[in-house]
Amino acid sequence: MRNILLTCAMLLALSACKTTTEPLYYHGEYNKAVYTYLKGDTTTPQEQIAALQTIIQDAAAKGKKVAPGIHAHLGLLYFNAGSSAEGEQQFAQEKALFPESAQYLDFLLKSKKGA
Repeated sequence: MRNILLTCAMLLALSACKTTTEPLYYHGEYNKAVYTYLKGDTTTPQEQIAALQTIIQDAAAKGKKVAPGIHAHLGLLYFNAGSSAEGEQQFAQEKALFPESAQYLDFLLKSKKGA
């Protein structure tokens, strides 16, 4: 009887262990940043740029990888603010981190340079 109780207690203890894994990428407040960007009337482009830079800095401080799309989004914000050099730099960073995005980012870069 004692062995059965001990076994049940062990099974209960093991089933309470944490089984979730940490996210692969750091998103921070990116969802909020995208919402305010799409809403368009609550923040200035400089505030949006600052929000994304904060996410990137927080990821670096925590030793985590930045989520896909954050550097690309930041690049678009720079282009829209008239800072094409910073925009190109952010696109290059996104392509370095996520090579599968290169074709789309090249398309965006071409359209931004042609605009």
